[in-house]
Amino acid sequence: MSSINCNGTLVDLKSPKVMGILNITPDSFFDGGKYNNASAIVNHIEKMLSEGATFVDIGAYSSRPGAKHISEEEELLRILPVLQLVIQEFPKLKVSVDTFRSKVAEQCIHLGACMINDISAGNMDENMFSTVAKLQVPYIMMHMQGTPQTMQNQPTYTNITQELIYYFSKKIHELRTLGVNDIITDVGFGFGKTLEQNYELLKHLDLFKSLEVPTLVGLSRKSMLFKPLEIDQNKALNATTSANTIALLNGANVLRVHDVKEAIEAIKIVKLLNNNS
Repeated sequence: MSSINCNGTLVDLKSPKVMGILNITPDSFFDGGKYNNASAIVNHIEKMLSEGATFVDIGAYSSRPGAKHISEEEELLRILPVLQLVIQEFPKLKVSVDTFRSKVAEQCIHLGACMINDISAGNMDENMFSTVAKLQVPYIMMHMQGTPQTMQNQPTYTNITQELIYYFSKKIHELRTLGVNDIITDVGFGFGKTLEQNYELLKHLDLFKSLEVPTLVGLSRKSMLFKPLEIDQNKALNATTSANTIALLNGANVLRVHDVKEAIEAIKIVKLLNNNS
């Protein structure tokens, strides 16, 4: 349950790991347009690795609420040159590719990425599950109600935690039937959820252990943290660390973050707590 195979290297997620974010989109909610040249990209990855990141997640499609939809061709034009550069500079780096498109995923894996991170859990591309099975790579599947363009239009659930556990159990069964071994779930904080629903999921995150697969958490600088505090993303690091600590206490295996150093520190503190319990 706890180990995943990344390009022949077993990574044990029983000890939580950090996934650093590299957005190469011009309009991502926090760092859009920041990494638009080779030196900025290389420097950012070097910084994340020096601070303790195990994975780097590269995305070329902005999935913030109401983001502009781009074509598959445009996504490929954005991500492939960056991935080539990254693999050339960091040949042993464990790269996750953030895409819901099977063609983008497949081309990136062939270039050297080792993991697929799909915000739609296969719902936006019917070929994704069979592609993952063919490629035999770890697959992160996130829950999202609707699409990035519609997900915040009055999201409704009867019991969000129960509904997501059932949703993932069906998806896991489908993937296992196809022969996919390494599956990670992501409840999708902020993706088709109200503020209250996000906090209900965070509070009950430990219940997702029943799925017997690792859990990735993406809370970094999201509006569920900064809006209630009446601040903006740039001042949301402290809130992010607080939320990540709660997630770790409730069983999170991977923290997907913009700020690696602080996430590593949260993991170390929680480890000390658990070692003395």
